[in-house]
Amino acid sequence: MAKRKVHRRAKQILGAEPSALVWCSIPRAIPKPPKDVHRAAGKGRLTGRHHWIVYVGAVVFCAVIIPLYLIDMLGKQIDRLFAGRLRSSKPSRRTETTAGDRGPGDGIFDGDWNLAAGQLMLRWFSQSPSPRRLVLLDRDRICVAASPRRRLAATRADDFQIVAEFRADEACIEAELGQPRGFAAFRIRFADGSWLELGDLAEPEDGDHFLRTAVAET
Repeated sequence: MAKRKVHRRAKQILGAEPSALVWCSIPRAIPKPPKDVHRAAGKGRLTGRHHWIVYVGAVVFCAVIIPLYLIDMLGKQIDRLFAGRLRSSKPSRRTETTAGDRGPGDGIFDGDWNLAAGQLMLRWFSQSPSPRRLVLLDRDRICVAASPRRRLAATRADDFQIVAEFRADEACIEAELGQPRGFAAFRIRFADGSWLELGDLAEPEDGDHFLRTAVAET
């Protein structure tokens, strides 16, 4: 469960204790938007910033692993040429995915980048390098907060700021009870008909309480 300092920070920036809060994130990678829409929104980042060790690993991979792999492959090819056992390539089976498998928004939003949900997604990583967001329910509004840190402990982070706020006539939470832990999700439904799905709810107690509160308020 979120630590007291998280609740203190929430109360400080909201001016009152939230009725529920939960750390969550967009459950899958943000799909690539049309270039003109992305440009109009400021061409913000669509992925988070990785830890420096990821970049070091990528350099090591390119400088060491790939050359060794190519040398190994070249040696095998030479062996095959000398042995006269070149194998003919066989066509591989491909599994085709149809557009009907997922919606136009890849199942995480309604698919219209020009509406509220799409616009929020376009600003997601410009607000914070971390994909995690704290959603707070405060009587007649929904607040979305973010920490400036790239990596954070969801139950302890207390340096978050409000990055988006929606009144009751602008958005509501759609949620269901009884979802399996670890897979629970909810939607923010906007007044223009767009919606954004959020999952990966941190801490079962916070997640359960958030879903119960959201269902009770609808």
